[in-house]
Amino acid sequence: MTRRHHRTRQLRATPELDVTTFMNLMVVLIPFLLISAVFSRVAIMELSVPTSAGGAELKTPNFAIEVIVRQAGFEIANGSSVEAAIPKKDGQYDMEMLSRMLVRLKGQYPEKEDATVLMEPDIEYDFLIQVMDTVRSTQLETEDGEDPQTLILFPDISIGDAP
Repeated sequence: MTRRHHRTRQLRATPELDVTTFMNLMVVLIPFLLISAVFSRVAIMELSVPTSAGGAELKTPNFAIEVIVRQAGFEIANGSSVEAAIPKKDGQYDMEMLSRMLVRLKGQYPEKEDATVLMEPDIEYDFLIQVMDTVRSTQLETEDGEDPQTLILFPDISIGDAP
């Protein structure tokens, strides 16, 4: 009886693993992933977020450019007081006026490269992106009607919550 049981074990063959279906999937999936990877582009912008831990205090006062986005419009502050207020125009934020004010500030402080964008909590994210684009650079119209030139304003942007 033991012998008979032993023979049946030897007669059973181990089944082969069929990988045809898996190979078909890979043949289709790999080219699809390679083709779609070419069209996707990720842009990363480095931002510095203000922290509550401060470093050593500066001995000379430094002009800080703060663009505060509020429900009523924009405020441009110098770190301690509001320098200019730009109300909404027809219910929309006046990006053109903000751009003109920032160009004027860049003319007064040409070595200044950083600015802070502060937003109230109820402002839509899209406006943050628009304001950051406006603070970073602007298009200047040329007098002879050629293509507008890009003027870099304040490329180092920090973001935070409005006070």
